[in-house]
This record gives sequence, C-alpha cells and structure tokens, in this order.
Amino acid sequence: MTMMRHPEFLEHVVEQMSFIRGLHVRAMFGGYSVYQDDLIFAIIVKDVLYLKTDAVVQRDFDEKGLQPFTYVAQGKSVTMQYFEAPPEVFEEPNSMRDWVEKALCASIRQRSHSPNK
Repeated sequence: MTMMRHPEFLEHVVEQMSFIRGLHVRAMFGGYSVYQDDLIFAIIVKDVLYLKTDAVVQRDFDEKGLQPFTYVAQGKSVTMQYFEAPPEVFEEPNSMRDWVEKALCASIRQRSHSPNK
C-alpha cells in the first residue's frame, strides 16, 4: 500500500520553518524527515508534522494532548519519540519557532547521549 504524500503540505512546512539555517528535507518510507544540517528533528507522515521529543520536553506535548507517531511492524505497534506538532505552529510564527526549538534541543540531547556520536 502506497502512502499519499502531498507536496503542498511539505512546501508549507518548509516555508513555516524558513528561519532555520541548514534546513533540508529527505523522502523516507512514504513520508519525509526534516533536518537542520545533519540533525533530524521532525518527520512528516500522511501530511502530519511530528516533532522530536525527549523526557525534558515530553510534558509540553502531553499537556496539549498531542499524539505520538506510531506504526505497525511485524504485527506489533511501535511508538517513536516524535509527537504531533500543535495546530498553532501553522498559525503563529513564534509558536513554530518555540516548538521547533524544543524538538531541536531534544535531538541534540539524544545525540549527545548516543554511543555513536
């Protein structure tokens, strides 16, 4: 089954994130991964923007009732540390900046704790 990808949504996200230096996007598994230089901090799947989380910022996502990205692999549900972006990021530029900063910081913290850094 092929997942639909809509370039209009991707273009809108990229436009909203134009303040990020080194922003680029790569196609992946029917969606997209969003990077600052070589640091992935967001994914787009089925026209939903998901931002990287960790224990430090998880509460912010939970308080807004945002859902994680999940998929099924080998009959099991897998939940990733990427949560839906709140709707206001598309309406308020400062909100996009704030939430992207949280995601970037989560990615930086994860990389600094990774044995392959």
